[in-house]
Amino acid sequence: MSDAIYLDFNATAPILPAAADAVREASLRFGANPGSQHEPGREARRALENARERIGELLGARLGGANPDRLIFTSGGTEANNLALLGLRGLPGQHAVATLPSRTRHLITSAIEHPSVIEPAAHLQQLGWQVSQIGVDENGAVRLDEFDDLVGTRPSLVSLMMANNETGVLQPVETVAKLCREHGIPVHCDAAQAVGKIPVDFARLQLSMLSCAAHKFQGPLGIGVLVVRNEIVLHPIMFGGHQQADLRPGTDTLALAAGMCEALEFSCQAIEQRGREVAEKRDQLEQLVLKGFPRAMVIGRDSSRLPNTSNIAFVGLDRQALVMALDLEGVACSTGSACSSGSSELSPTHLAMGLDPSAAEGAVRFSLGISTTAAEIDEAARRILFCCQRLERGRNL
Repeated sequence: MSDAIYLDFNATAPILPAAADAVREASLRFGANPGSQHEPGREARRALENARERIGELLGARLGGANPDRLIFTSGGTEANNLALLGLRGLPGQHAVATLPSRTRHLITSAIEHPSVIEPAAHLQQLGWQVSQIGVDENGAVRLDEFDDLVGTRPSLVSLMMANNETGVLQPVETVAKLCREHGIPVHCDAAQAVGKIPVDFARLQLSMLSCAAHKFQGPLGIGVLVVRNEIVLHPIMFGGHQQADLRPGTDTLALAAGMCEALEFSCQAIEQRGREVAEKRDQLEQLVLKGFPRAMVIGRDSSRLPNTSNIAFVGLDRQALVMALDLEGVACSTGSACSSGSSELSPTHLAMGLDPSAAEGAVRFSLGISTTAAEIDEAARRILFCCQRLERGRNL
């Protein structure tokens, strides 16, 4: 096999060596349980809280002072999203959401969310909640006119992703959050694909909750966070010990928190400049592919996108066959969310955009990292076109 080219950073970004070192160092240095009352335990607790505070600072959360926000460590983005949706109780002065009149048990989300939001929403629907999905336009951005129509129904929660994991299209989170504040509605944002790629500021956006996962920005697998504004009341969705303000039981993961902190620190350095550099390489890939395979189209091209993400529809080809062919040629890419890998069904995101099935059937996601080189892009484009030509010949036999 030729030298491998990794273009699946949206699934998992390979861990930063410094983050791996931080995990190892914390594992060796702090051997005690951060919940223990003796000095080794207190030392581990101090290190854990230092990591928590720094991660919060980098995300724009205010963890100190009066009425501080909270930052809950989780096992990843999926758990963080589940805690946000299933753990919500309401705002000060309200009873638990489960006991409110049914008309207020209403979740608004979009038709293009990650499965870790779609599935908890479906669970709430089974419990008697009303779940409304906002549609998207042909460029993959949610329709604000539909949101305007729904926001007056006094929903319990709005959940909207910051950037789509397949197309990279950025969503109007700031506008939605502003409308929600005006109506006193909590708003949760799944920022898993955005953190580390574009600036994300919890306080500036005035979100109620924000979730992200370390492995999306070169941190370790197995850890994420849910940032929660001080006035939001949550119930735990798992039961056991009383760690993390009774919201998330289980022994605190100091080593993973240290690795996450290191990776986020690195990712936030010169983030806008790095984003421009990655976007140039993404655009280079798209230009080469479109030139060599004229039937190809870039999905969401006319929208603001993550700088690293290119979702290309190879019209007339089978996306799974193309991904497998590219794998044999040493190019790692995907058909979409790793949480839905292997599914033969067309992407709900593409269907929501009104994409023609022949285009959706050939859609492949290429996601770059800051370490991706221009030479790798040129070689990846060559291999992509080679595989397209080979599959074309097979179709015409």
